[in-house]
Amino acid sequence: MAAAKRKTVRDYIRTIPDFPHKGIMFRDVTTLFADARGFRIAIDQLLDPYAGTRIDKVVGLEARGFILGGAIAHQLGVGFVPIRKKGKLPGAVHSQDYKLEYGEATVEIHTDALQPGERVLVVDDLLATGGTAEAGIRLLEKLGAEIAGCAFIIDLPDLGGRARLEAMGIELHALCDFPGA
Repeated sequence: MAAAKRKTVRDYIRTIPDFPHKGIMFRDVTTLFADARGFRIAIDQLLDPYAGTRIDKVVGLEARGFILGGAIAHQLGVGFVPIRKKGKLPGAVHSQDYKLEYGEATVEIHTDALQPGERVLVVDDLLATGGTAEAGIRLLEKLGAEIAGCAFIIDLPDLGGRARLEAMGIELHALCDFPGA
């Protein structure tokens, strides 16, 4: 009897054509999150390259990075720090503007979220152009954090995010990639 094919993280991701605009192939990770086995595989594989590495905090980029970041922080036994869209955090914040395909956006972090020298792992579900990740890294640098790495479920290499972060000297890990947008 032939062995059953073992599912990969990619197998749990649903593709929705023409969302949110015609020509876009939306990679939906909610189907991965909804499956206990798939979610566990993703968290384990996101952590794997950082085994034995000192990580003081996990930083999640809004919004799906919060889901991943909380689970990863729990596994590591460390704290979790959110980077949020402008106006969502109470108290004193540092802000970083960045460009979107059409317009600009701003992300923020609490000014006391990290201590200088803390090593952080930045996580999110998807790396596309790298704008949000770069803005988050700039905020972390303002606080004096050391970036241990960035971990993503999906990389869309044709959109240039990987090259953008690597040009900044950032080590990154993605579980799977998809061509195109």
